[in-house]
Amino acid sequence: MKNTRYAGLMVPPPSGFGFFQQKTFAQTIRIYFLLFIMLAVTGLFAQEEPSISEKLEAIAIIDQKVMMPMRDGIRLATDIYRPKTDGKVPIIFSRTPYNFNSWGDGKEQTRTKERAYEAVKRGYAYVVQNERGRYFSEGEWDILGVPLTDGYDAFSWMKDQPWSNGKIGTLGCSSTAEWQMAVAALDHPAHAAMVPQAFGAGVGRVGDLMEQGNWYRGGVEQLLFFAWLYGVEHDTFKPRIPEGATQEDLIRISRFYDLAPENPPVDMSEALKHLPIQDILKNINGKKEIFDKMVRRKPNHPDWFTGGLYHDDMEIGTPSFWFASWYDVSITPNLALFNHVRNTAKDPEVRDNQYLVIAPTLHCRFTRATENTIVGERNVGDARLNYDEQIYAWWDLWLKEKDNEFKERTPRVQYFTMGRNMWQSAEQWPPKDVKMTTFYLNSGGNANTLNGDGILTQKKPKQDNPDDFVYDPMNPVTSHGGNVCCTGNAVQGGAFDQQVMEERDDILVYTTDVLQEGVEVTGFIESTLFVSSDIKDTDFTLKLIDVYPDGKAYNLDETIQRARFREGYDREVFMEKGTVYQIDLTPMATSNYFEKGHRIRIEISSSNFPRFARNLNTGGNNYDESEGIIANNRIHHSKKHPSQIRIPIRK
Repeated sequence: MKNTRYAGLMVPPPSGFGFFQQKTFAQTIRIYFLLFIMLAVTGLFAQEEPSISEKLEAIAIIDQKVMMPMRDGIRLATDIYRPKTDGKVPIIFSRTPYNFNSWGDGKEQTRTKERAYEAVKRGYAYVVQNERGRYFSEGEWDILGVPLTDGYDAFSWMKDQPWSNGKIGTLGCSSTAEWQMAVAALDHPAHAAMVPQAFGAGVGRVGDLMEQGNWYRGGVEQLLFFAWLYGVEHDTFKPRIPEGATQEDLIRISRFYDLAPENPPVDMSEALKHLPIQDILKNINGKKEIFDKMVRRKPNHPDWFTGGLYHDDMEIGTPSFWFASWYDVSITPNLALFNHVRNTAKDPEVRDNQYLVIAPTLHCRFTRATENTIVGERNVGDARLNYDEQIYAWWDLWLKEKDNEFKERTPRVQYFTMGRNMWQSAEQWPPKDVKMTTFYLNSGGNANTLNGDGILTQKKPKQDNPDDFVYDPMNPVTSHGGNVCCTGNAVQGGAFDQQVMEERDDILVYTTDVLQEGVEVTGFIESTLFVSSDIKDTDFTLKLIDVYPDGKAYNLDETIQRARFREGYDREVFMEKGTVYQIDLTPMATSNYFEKGHRIRIEISSSNFPRFARNLNTGGNNYDESEGIIANNRIHHSKKHPSQIRIPIRK
């Protein structure tokens, strides 16, 4: 193509696609002009998606940094989002120790606005408040935001607002859920319903379970709170807003200072190894006042019963929609609390208005399920559920008094069965058609490791060939996956292949024969061990495992029991060398389908660290000790000492 003379200038041919090279220069100019016009028009009509803040501002009256007064004069920082209407509206209330300063651009701030937008567009006010002593709220903080009267006073204040219809529902996951149960027991008339999610750290005592808000399992400290407190507790010398600051001052200040400290990053996998455990936070320069008083409390200490925990002598009179997860840290007490309220509430209407969802996820990961949900290393398939639709139908029923057939359309219990990889439903927990089936431990005396001779059988062993293992607290069995949360990088939660762990000589392995037909295990798993040792006190651990035909061994749940508390948590009874003792471990819970060709397995040891604190085997306080002693532990299985696991099989 030759150069073209245009306006007296010699212009080279346009480069590019052959299409343009086939045109005259004048034609090319016209094409470019038309493209420019098209792009301009496209840009004119293509508008950016409004931000969540813009969408919220378009539909909501926003009132931030409202300082809600408590009965003792302390004021709690509160943000209120409500529909632009002259009518009265119900309230969804979230109370939290976490930062929700809306001027920030972090994930938590965005989540707060998204929750507010969803609520407001559906005709609800969304109210979010910091517990006392957190961020812009006045006072001193303690776990669960005590005193309980703060929750009651907040209900009274919201009920009396001119825009409120007088009905309040509480919503939240983890720390925004755990305070709800004890406050519900105060029976405020405006507290119409609640949706606690992953709420185990708010459960103190339920029946024989005494975890005291996930601090303990079987009398053994769960180290999750050691790591969690490092990350969330503010320093004594944090910046403080002067008393009496106006709402305008607080809004202005919050644009520049959200009062959200960031502690230096810590390798928790190393930090939690420190001994004595009472100095773990001190060793990493963490704030330790709350921790110091908790680490010394035994499971029955009276202070557990004066804070914000719910205990089973407290009456819940609130309709509740409970959400739990198979791989959360407290699945058993969560389910036990649902049953407790369902079976013992004095008001029949309250008993009849308890609903439950159990997802196959980690702590507070309900809505992150996908069509291929991976929990740890295991794919459990499509675990999605219409959470928002169900929750708002629940709110519509109780806060708007809509006749929406929620109760007719929603199963009492919705639970996900792994292995089948499907949602199922039941009218009770466990399902009515579950039958407890006993499997006995047996071996030729060498159940150590994956390659040992330990078996699970429905026949009682005739003679005792006990299995021995050595527990060295300086070389504990490490946690590999599991039902955990909040431990930083110390433990990764979920299902992981346990074969690498089962090579250890201090793990006893008992496995059924290959299953000739599939078996669904759904419900509470109970276990009884007959044990002896050469020291005064030690721990015993147990894991339930699904073994695949290729050998992969995925953990389902796990438990532990400190021997000194085997007769109850109100006393300590030490062992004598060589004497055989019965230990009933804290129940586990799951719903898992063991397919044909799979096997059921349990592991037994004396440590699962750092999920649980190591027992140093001395019989001392443990929390203030740095040196451990080796324990020679024995598991007995005979007609006289029938160590066993009782598995709920659904027919």
